[in-house]
Amino acid sequence: MGLNTVAFSAGQLADTDLVSLGASTGLLWRSGALTLVGLGEVEQVSLDLTTGPEKLMGELESRRGDDQMGVPGSGPVAFTVLPFDREANGVSIIPEIVIGDVDGQRFMTSRDGVGTTEVQERAAEAIATAASDMPGRVEFSMGKAAAEWRDEVVAKARDRLRDSDMRKAVFARELVLEADADFPIARVVRDLGRRFPEAMVFAIDGFIGASPELLVSRSGRTVRAHPLAGTASRSSDPAVDAERVEELRSSSKDRTEHQITIDWLLAELLPFCSYVDAEPEPSVLSMANVHHLGTMVEGVLSAPPVSVVELVSAVHPTPALGGDPQAEALELIAELEGFDRARYGGPTGWVDADGNGEFAVSVRTAQLQGGRATVCAGVGVVAQSDPEAELLETQAKFRAMLGSLLNPQ
Repeated sequence: MGLNTVAFSAGQLADTDLVSLGASTGLLWRSGALTLVGLGEVEQVSLDLTTGPEKLMGELESRRGDDQMGVPGSGPVAFTVLPFDREANGVSIIPEIVIGDVDGQRFMTSRDGVGTTEVQERAAEAIATAASDMPGRVEFSMGKAAAEWRDEVVAKARDRLRDSDMRKAVFARELVLEADADFPIARVVRDLGRRFPEAMVFAIDGFIGASPELLVSRSGRTVRAHPLAGTASRSSDPAVDAERVEELRSSSKDRTEHQITIDWLLAELLPFCSYVDAEPEPSVLSMANVHHLGTMVEGVLSAPPVSVVELVSAVHPTPALGGDPQAEALELIAELEGFDRARYGGPTGWVDADGNGEFAVSVRTAQLQGGRATVCAGVGVVAQSDPEAELLETQAKFRAMLGSLLNPQ
């Protein structure tokens, strides 16, 4: 069944907020000048990073139809969410209909026989029927209490790093919310989009997020990554906030942690590229709740370029969510962390039939299932880490998702 792409005429869905629509349908990707929304489903592909990329690309190719747009994101698209564990299966959803917007030009990809009038009607129905009522009561639980996590995970990991050749390992905390009614996914995701305009906002298979960190993207032969490592919490006092930015820029601990990820990404991407390089100095990316150090990595893929899913397979997990050296860090995480990360820290994004796409590192996320929400926050531990400071960093990161889950506007 071919999926055909046409441009919308002036006025067709022109006034529809696509983030609200995608939040209502449960299939959304928004980053920069691109928004993709899925309606319905024609195929769901089980995907793993060792054998799955070829199968998924074959499914997309088999559904290629007439594409009048010819831009990344047009034609058949798979909305994809993968777990942190490379050996575990993720899911790719190929929608029946995709509504896209690239730099203000809206288009529709759909199977034969689906016209714009039907799409408009289905879009309006999805928005109108999306739940918006908040639960009345929410209870919180976590596997390890804050002090226990600080002392039994972070402090132990720091000491192990001091006595080994490991340079970094990343550890997360899990927070579970149990409500007396379903969380309204559409309302929560709309709020994330409003609060974090600079983030990649997504909803796929009940997994929602507003990630600031680009794992990897491919557009034609251009490959990009924007790793973040090194964090400082925001302050409502502008003077204090400015001080924290400067402290972050000059922090040897944070700069070391950041450079580990940059060096690793350059080494992993180089085999696929004719050229790849990173910005000479990191910049500070300021979110609503925290500041991060970030560096853009960009290159030109060798011809013919590999798909973005193959690039994801090559670079996940980066030291920003795993550690360095990778194998030793992952072993230490498995020993000390104490829970299954599931989709937290994994790759989430989209891929089209040409192999173009974008994948975020799945941070600032929540897995929603009815009245249950699972939220995680992590930190990079190095030999210089202060366990109390790392604990405070997780608390700052939790606030990003909890604000939208508990009090969406």
